[in-house]
Amino acid sequence: MDSLDTPPAPAIDPAIYDRLRASLETSGPLVAVDRLCDELRKAEDFQNLFYARLMRKRIELGLSPFPTGPSTELPPETHEAYENTIREAGREIGHIYLERRDIPKAWVFFRMLGEPGPVKEALAKYQPGPDDDAYPVVEVAWQHAVLPEKGFDIILDRHGVCSAITMVHSADLSQNPAVREYCVKRLVRALHEQLLERLRGDLEARGTPAATDATIPQILAVHPDICADDAYHIDVSHLSSVVQLAIQLSRCPELELARDLCEYGVKLSPGLRGNNDPPFEDTYVDYLKFLDVLTGRDVEGGLAHFRDKLPKAAEEGYQFPAEVMVNLLLKADRLREALQVAREYLPNADERQMSCPGVTELARRAGDFDALADAARTKADPVNYLAGLIAAHAVPYKL
Repeated sequence: MDSLDTPPAPAIDPAIYDRLRASLETSGPLVAVDRLCDELRKAEDFQNLFYARLMRKRIELGLSPFPTGPSTELPPETHEAYENTIREAGREIGHIYLERRDIPKAWVFFRMLGEPGPVKEALAKYQPGPDDDAYPVVEVAWQHAVLPEKGFDIILDRHGVCSAITMVHSADLSQNPAVREYCVKRLVRALHEQLLERLRGDLEARGTPAATDATIPQILAVHPDICADDAYHIDVSHLSSVVQLAIQLSRCPELELARDLCEYGVKLSPGLRGNNDPPFEDTYVDYLKFLDVLTGRDVEGGLAHFRDKLPKAAEEGYQFPAEVMVNLLLKADRLREALQVAREYLPNADERQMSCPGVTELARRAGDFDALADAARTKADPVNYLAGLIAAHAVPYKL
């Protein structure tokens, strides 16, 4: 049970108990339950209203009045009618909470029903007020995955880039690439906007304001000393994190904005650029080359830059540069070249531990089953070896 499962019940008039007893004695259980429902609506105790509605149906069906028992204990012929009442009551209470903009309490009921649609619609329209505690709404949107993008937007807009970066890094978005792309694109735009604003502010303070339409690269070209003496304009850890996330994006306008961030990073003092493992040891220079490939600005130059790093990395026992090269070639639609790199530098790698597809998968994608068989033999994998040999023949073997 999490914090969304047990919303506190409002205070109720103690005199209700005497009124309920009187209704039961004079008019019977159904009238007494109806009286209870009226009282709960007035008191805005919607949690108990839900259970009161279930109790009424149980009485109608001639069952025990206790509404919290499992429905499996009910006679089979009553299941459909009782479950319909659960759905009707749950929707009623859920919509009451949505009308009151209480998304977390509404989610308790719609989650129970397996109907996220109404809550998703409410989240899409939700705009927190300045004094609202938005974290329970973020929990529904992000952690319960009803509308993750909205949860991310709330954190980024209210708490800034640092909290939003932490949010992305702490979540496993590998199974939801669309959400990951959305979040990274927003981070790139937010940091780019922040950097441009602060560069303009710096130049304004120096008495040399930038042109209204000047871009970050243009500002850096006109003012090459703007980062002199260890000066910086945004948190350098944010810069590094966002650029690293950005290189995983598909082709999109945000890649150009990420290049601007890299061009700024190149201007930073060496001590502010950070230290990275190969093949990104020259940090923003290397990221720029990577983005040159992704944006189509200099595909051959970018690929050559990373290809040249492979022999030395292999000599020093670094496998990751080859994995980066394979992924980069795939992004550049160079499947055959990616297979060649994998065969040369990753022939015995454990494909389950790699950040890129291995030889077996690349050969399968390329339809190069001889290469697949060779790779399987190298790995002492007789099953995939024989599968590759069989698949390599256009004419099927006799079964």
